[in-house]
Amino acid sequence: MPVDPQVQMLLDLMAGAGQAPISEATLTATRESFPVLVAMTAGPGPDNVSVEDRSIPGPHGDIALRIYIPETADESRGVVVFIHGGGWTIGTAAGYDPIAKMVANDADVVVVSVDYRLSPEHPFPVPYDECWAALQWVVANGAELGADATRVAVMGDSAGGNLSAVMANRASANGGPNIAVQVLIYPATDANFDTRSYVDNAVGYFLERETMQFFWNCYTRSGADPLDPRLSPLREESLCGVAPALVITAEFDPLRDEGEAYAEALRTAGVEVEHTRYEGMIHGFAMMPAAVGAGATALAQATKAIRTAFGKV
Repeated sequence: MPVDPQVQMLLDLMAGAGQAPISEATLTATRESFPVLVAMTAGPGPDNVSVEDRSIPGPHGDIALRIYIPETADESRGVVVFIHGGGWTIGTAAGYDPIAKMVANDADVVVVSVDYRLSPEHPFPVPYDECWAALQWVVANGAELGADATRVAVMGDSAGGNLSAVMANRASANGGPNIAVQVLIYPATDANFDTRSYVDNAVGYFLERETMQFFWNCYTRSGADPLDPRLSPLREESLCGVAPALVITAEFDPLRDEGEAYAEALRTAGVEVEHTRYEGMIHGFAMMPAAVGAGATALAQATKAIRTAFGKV
């Protein structure tokens, strides 16, 4: 099907703005503009969710967390470790503030958003290590947050979907913590730029092939092998026993095929998987619920999956 009219309107606006391609030369400006785009297309988020910033000790220094708690106290509610996207390079927890508020309110959960250090200044394994440290901290301190830490989910989009997937894999291999569900929204799962979706959607659909290559180069600046399963979870030798998953993909997204291949790999390994491809959509659409109707639908699907995993439905 063609690009959704609401999405096409956004694409036309962005094309008219004439923003320079993301590169190290434009990185500072892109980091400043990215949260503005999220705020414009996501909306403010609900106002009945309290927000607290705190830091915890981590392997590379203190890790910043942003914690979202719905107003109604409920110690039986679970907790979602939310890992933002942005190519490991441009996103922040604050930039995803409205999305995290929506998840906290709609799924009736505590959300802990991890403000991991960004590449290229802090390439792999720094974001990977910090997300793992945050996940462990959440499990150890759930009661302090007013949550039941025996019910934990991981959730992220794009690079955050990548980190959520590898956190679920590490938890499985480590024997815990137990993850109730992993919500992977158009996740990056493989450093392979030659899939059909990369070829068909290389330019003109918000996220471009050249941009993803730049992101991967930033993330592997340490000399890490991009095909290491800790970076490319589709390369994991075995996915048996990992957490149930919701995988959301978009038709006009370079990452579509690797996300769908990952859903199939999980299913083949015996993992319970729900997968939905949103036709007519581009990368990033689920973070645009105020501008794109399907974005609101995708977020509702995500929060329903979390509520179901936590026994709330």
